[in-house]
Amino acid sequence: MEQFELIRRDARDEGLSIRALAEKHKVHRRTVRQALADSTPPARKTPEREAPVLGPHVEVVREWLIADKDVPRKQRHTARRVWQRLVEEEGAQVAESSVRALVAELRREIGIKNGEVAVPQTHEPAEEAEVDFGEFRAVIGGVAMKLWMFVMRLSHSAKAVHIAYANQAQESFLDGHVRAFERLGGVPRGMIRYDNLKPAVIRVALGRERLENPRFIAMRSHYLLTDLSPT
Repeated sequence: MEQFELIRRDARDEGLSIRALAEKHKVHRRTVRQALADSTPPARKTPEREAPVLGPHVEVVREWLIADKDVPRKQRHTARRVWQRLVEEEGAQVAESSVRALVAELRREIGIKNGEVAVPQTHEPAEEAEVDFGEFRAVIGGVAMKLWMFVMRLSHSAKAVHIAYANQAQESFLDGHVRAFERLGGVPRGMIRYDNLKPAVIRVALGRERLENPRFIAMRSHYLLTDLSPT
């Protein structure tokens, strides 16, 4: 910007030719012509570099992220979920780190700001699981319906169980645990993190203390669940 200003000023005050201006400011004559035609330098074009492995999948990922704008926050793709879908559905053979970089770039491109900071975590096999129980929309028999999805996901393998319910009742919440444990073939040895613990809680007290529903306590006792963490 400043260089264009100097070129334009010298052209006006000293009446220098394009060649003389190029020599004085040590730029190409094309740059001088651009400065004389417009006071604002043209935007630099960033060369498009296509990742050799992710290249064929960029548009698919972009479509997923754009679609995320119209769904509740909890249902949006994480970088890990994008990587899983590429591997499982698209047959991509790519590192998760490469997918994370692509997702971050595409989010900036399409204007998604999530304010999240990725912190690497290590989870031992069968040690931890995550549970979410949230609302989603589905079309069944041509009718749009509001349903609730119970999800239990193993933190190490990301193997997950998804069960849809017609309500968010306590019975559905507890039934989701039973069915998930059956399908996963066991119970996590360590922690189960809950993203939405309301169906199990009677009243939230100060701090981390809480008065839990007796039926939830009974289920926890049956499976010997000791470390449950609401998030």
